[in-house]
Amino acid sequence: MYLIIVFGPLLGALIAGLFGRIIGDRVAQLVTTGLLILSAGLSLYAFKSVAYDGHEQLIQVFNWFSVGDFKANWALRVDTLTAVMLVVVTFVSCLVHIYSWGYMAEDPHKARFFAYLSFFTFAMLMLVTANNFLQMFFGWEGVGLASYLLIGFWYKKPEANAAAIKAFVTNRVGDFGFALGIFTIFAVFGAVDFDTVFAAAPDKVGQTIPFLWMHFNAIELIAFLLFIGAMGKSAQFFLHVWLPDAMEGPTPVSALIHAATMVTAGVFLVARAAPIFDLAPHASLFVTVIGGMTAFFAATIGLVQNDIKRVIAYSTCSQLGYMFMAGGLGLYDAAIFHLFTHAFFKALLFLGAGSVIIGMHHEQDMRKMGGIAKKMPLTWIAMIIGTIALTGVGIPGTDFGFAGFFSKDAIIEGAWEAGVAGTPFGYEAFWIGVVAALMTSFYSWRVIFMTFHGTYRGPKEVLDHAHESPRSMLVPLALLSAGAIFAGVVFAGDFIGDKQADFWRGATVIEASAETAHGVAPVAGEHAAVVNTHEAVASEAEHEGGAHHVPTWVAWTPFVVTLIGFLIAWYMYITHEGLGARLAANSRIVHPFLYNKWYFDEIYDFVLVRGARKLGDLFWKTGDQRLIDGFGPNGFAATTLASAKRIAKLQTGFLYHYAFVMLLGLVGFVTWVLVSTPVGGH
Repeated sequence: MYLIIVFGPLLGALIAGLFGRIIGDRVAQLVTTGLLILSAGLSLYAFKSVAYDGHEQLIQVFNWFSVGDFKANWALRVDTLTAVMLVVVTFVSCLVHIYSWGYMAEDPHKARFFAYLSFFTFAMLMLVTANNFLQMFFGWEGVGLASYLLIGFWYKKPEANAAAIKAFVTNRVGDFGFALGIFTIFAVFGAVDFDTVFAAAPDKVGQTIPFLWMHFNAIELIAFLLFIGAMGKSAQFFLHVWLPDAMEGPTPVSALIHAATMVTAGVFLVARAAPIFDLAPHASLFVTVIGGMTAFFAATIGLVQNDIKRVIAYSTCSQLGYMFMAGGLGLYDAAIFHLFTHAFFKALLFLGAGSVIIGMHHEQDMRKMGGIAKKMPLTWIAMIIGTIALTGVGIPGTDFGFAGFFSKDAIIEGAWEAGVAGTPFGYEAFWIGVVAALMTSFYSWRVIFMTFHGTYRGPKEVLDHAHESPRSMLVPLALLSAGAIFAGVVFAGDFIGDKQADFWRGATVIEASAETAHGVAPVAGEHAAVVNTHEAVASEAEHEGGAHHVPTWVAWTPFVVTLIGFLIAWYMYITHEGLGARLAANSRIVHPFLYNKWYFDEIYDFVLVRGARKLGDLFWKTGDQRLIDGFGPNGFAATTLASAKRIAKLQTGFLYHYAFVMLLGLVGFVTWVLVSTPVGGH
C-alpha cells in the first residue's frame, strides 16, 4: 500500500512526461490525476491505520549503498507524523490536479504541467517518509527541482524565469546548511538514520567539534544547521525573498507548493528532529526568534500589497512563522496541527484567488476589482470561508470555531504558557502572535472587500465578461471549504487535546525492532511523542479535556484583535471606500517601506548581487585578463609567438641565402677554434 502511495505519483509523472505527446494531454491528465486520487485514498486509510490503530511501520525498500561500516537503506518510515503529512500532501495534490483541469484548459502543454505536478508530489512523499537524513535530503532536493520547473513553467515569460532562478538560488543557500548539518551528524554519530541518531543524542550533550581556532557544541551546531535548511525551504526571515516572486507560476502551483506542502517541509524537519532540538536550547531559541520575526514581518507587508496572490503568499510566510515559533518553544504538536489546518484554508484561498483570476480574465490587481460577488457567488463563499479559517474565528472555551481558531490559538496560548514556565522569548512570542493575528485579520478582509465588495474599479468589458469558474475548479473549492470549517474541531482533541498521547505514539522513534521476514518492521520500543517536550513548559502547562489553563484574557485576546482587524478593514474599504487608497497615496515613509517589502530585494541586490558582480569583475578583469592572460597567453605565449614569427621570416627559400648562412657559420666556427686554441698548442 505504502509503495503505491509513494511511487504512484512517480509512475504518473513518467508516463505523462515521457509519453505525453504519444498518449495526448487528456490521457496524461487522466493517468496522473487517477494515480493521485488512488494515492490520496490510500493515505486516508493509512492515517486511520497508523494514528488510530497503532500500525506504525518501517518498510525496507532496498539497500541504498554501503561504504565500509556506513550503510544507508532506502526505507519508508510510517508513523503518525508521516501519516499526517501523507494526508496533507496527497489530498491537496489530488485536488490541485482536479482543479488544474479547468485552470489549465487552454494551455498547450498540459501533459508537461501534470507531469511536473506529479513529480513534485513524489519528491514530497519521499521527503516525509524518509527514514534517515540522507534520504530526506533526496526528497528535499527533489521538491526544489520540481519547484523550479513549476514556477518557471511559463518559460517564455521573463518574470517567471527570474522567479524560478531566484527560488532555486535562495533554496541552495538553505540546502547548503542542511547538507552541512548531515555531514556534522555523520561526523558526530557515525550514522544518519533517525533511530541511531536520536537514541545517541542525549549522550552527545556537551560534546564539542573543533573548527579552526573555535569549538562548537555538537548538538547545538547540528540543530542550527538543520534549521538553516528549514529557513530556505520554508521561506523564513532573510531567506524569504523567493516566496512572493514564486507567484509568477500558475495558481495551482501556488496552492500546491507554496501554501500546503513544500513550504511546510522545514516545519516537518524541525518536528522530525525534535529529539535534537530539545537538547539544543540556544538553537531552539533561534528558531523561535526567526519564526516570530517572520510572522510579524510578513504580516506587515501583506497589509499593503495589491496583487491578490501576493497577499496570500505573505500570509503563508507569516503563518509559517507561527509554526516555527511553536517548534522553537517545543510546541511540536501545535506546530504540526497548524500545518495540518493551514493546508486546507490556505490551499482554499489560493485556489479561490485562481478562480477570481480566471473569472476576471487573468487580472490579479485588486485595485481593478470590486463588486464581483454577484458574478462569482460560489467563489466568494469559498473565499469567505477560507478567510474566516485563516483569521481564526471561534469562541474561546467552546468547540465553535473554524480550523485556524483551534491551531493558531493553541500556538498563541502555548507561547504564553512557555513564558510562564520561564522559557526564553515565551512572552515575546505571545505578543508577536497577537499583533500578527491583528494584521492577518485586517489584510485578509481587505482582500475580500477590495475584490468582491464596493465599487468596481476596472475596465467595464472585463466585468461584463466576468464569470464563475467551471465545475472542475469549484469541486476542489467545496472540499477544501469543508476542511477549513471542520478540520480544527474534529482533530483538535487528537493533535493537541486529551487524546494526543495515543495519537502521536511512535512519531519520533528511539528504538526500532528487527525486520520481519516480509521486510516490514513494526515500530516499537521507547517512543517520544511529537508533543511539547520542553520539561519546563510541560510542568506548567496543564491539560484537562484538551483545554489549556491560561488566564481568560489570554484566551480571548486573539478573538478580540481579530475582530478589531475586521472592523478596521470594514471602516476603510466599505463604509469609507477609498480611504485606504488615499492613505497609501499620502504616505511618504510607512506605505513605501511596506509596499517595497522592507527593501529587502534592493538590499540584497546592492550587497549580494552587485557585490558578487563586482567580485566577479575583479577576478575576471584583474585576475583572469591582467594576471593569468597577461603573463600566460598574452605574456610568455605571446612573446614566443612573436619571436617565432620574426624568426620565420629568415626562411626565404633561396639557395644562395642558405649557402651564405652556412659559409658564415663555417667562418664563425673556424674563427672560434683558432681563437680558443692556445698559442703553440697541438
